[in-house]
Amino acid sequence: MSDYFHLRAVPPSALRNSANWLERLFEDDWDAVRERIGRHREEVLDRSYLDHELLYTGAEVVLGGLPVYPADHDKPPFLLLTAARAHQVSSYLGATDFEALWRLAREELLPRYGGAGAEREARGVFAAAHRDLTAFYGQTARYRDAVVKWLLP
Repeated sequence: MSDYFHLRAVPPSALRNSANWLERLFEDDWDAVRERIGRHREEVLDRSYLDHELLYTGAEVVLGGLPVYPADHDKPPFLLLTAARAHQVSSYLGATDFEALWRLAREELLPRYGGAGAEREARGVFAAAHRDLTAFYGQTARYRDAVVKWLLP
């Protein structure tokens, strides 16, 4: 079983600081999730989400946000970014050069993805995720939405 890190845009007026409400926010089936991904209203990273975080250290792109703990303490917390913070992340991604990020993180990432011989493929995966995250946060900023993040199996 793989874990997936979901990032979901939510209008601030609809956002609730309730773990039960936040959990229901992520109960949709994969068809609904794929539809929102296509509209850049949700993004999903696979189990390598922590590796993606290496590209964006300190920028709250992947991790970061106000934690809200579910009633079931065996589950990870939700992470909430206000609309203002989501806009800052969007601005950061829009101004960031992926090649510069890759050069800084590649030495740490490549051994996990097959070494130097697999660099082209690994770089492509990270570049695609960077484009997707940039589009997601860009759309989120245009709508002035907040972001809710959660790790799901």
